[in-house]
Amino acid sequence: MSSRAKVGKQKNIGTNRSLMSRIIRDRQLYLILIPFLLYYIIFVYKPMGGILIAFKDYSVYKGIADSPWVGLKYFEQFFNGEYFVRLLRNTSLISLYTIIFSFPAPLILALLLNEVRHAKFKSAIQTCTYLPHFISAVVIAGLVTNFLAPSNGLINNIIRMFGGESIYFLTKPEYFRTIYILMNIWTEVGYGSIVYIAAISAIDMQLYEACEIDGGNRFTKMWHVTLPGILPTIVTLFIIAIGGFLNVGYEKIILLYQPATYETADIISTYVYRIGIEQANYSMSTAVNLFNSVIGFILVSMANYISNKVNDTGLW
Repeated sequence: MSSRAKVGKQKNIGTNRSLMSRIIRDRQLYLILIPFLLYYIIFVYKPMGGILIAFKDYSVYKGIADSPWVGLKYFEQFFNGEYFVRLLRNTSLISLYTIIFSFPAPLILALLLNEVRHAKFKSAIQTCTYLPHFISAVVIAGLVTNFLAPSNGLINNIIRMFGGESIYFLTKPEYFRTIYILMNIWTEVGYGSIVYIAAISAIDMQLYEACEIDGGNRFTKMWHVTLPGILPTIVTLFIIAIGGFLNVGYEKIILLYQPATYETADIISTYVYRIGIEQANYSMSTAVNLFNSVIGFILVSMANYISNKVNDTGLW
């Protein structure tokens, strides 16, 4: 054996020993990691085998293996179907409005809370904004329905107070997206600000002091210290949001929409629910959901690539 080979073998042995020593040293951390790994293996990776249903004429009685192979039949049906354009348009618009209006809301709240100096007032605001996130979607949808009720809803009472007529908001397609975005901001703005508040708290206070010595006011410190300090966090969350561009949550929409508002409210996720759960067409629902996931993966990859090129910050 040559000297170079011996040196390489010794390096490999040293690397393996170093790895084993680190694992033994941090064994408690790895033990804590086991439940999360089991969760993803059992509930995320193992069910991926069900993707085959999208390419088969699936029958519950025959199972995945014995169901006949049909290839891209259900993808073609979806792309050529009457609802494809409507579903893609509604999902894209709701996702776009969510990114434009809902994504900046937690950041703005975190920046505002960072400027509050009264501890009790700050704590009260945080608590009030966090609470809606932990309320069931059914309760949230019920509250929104009551607020918008045409007969005794709070919003319509105010409209009538100023001489207007009651509006049946939840039966008007043109109002649905606005209602959904506002509801989403209300329920998620406080919880979403936690990450930004944690990132702001990690900024070195000496940077604020230096900015103040140079004559900077609160706005200047926010613009030149706070925002650059949390930029990696903003970019990471933005990439994740882009990745879920077509993955709009269906729970709240199903609780609010009705056939009268399908024109603007029906999205890919609700279509998958109707086709898969209500009509038991599992092959079609799996095909549509797989299409949704592939587009999401492409979008997050593109966003990550652009982010790495522009400011050297990304998920990978």
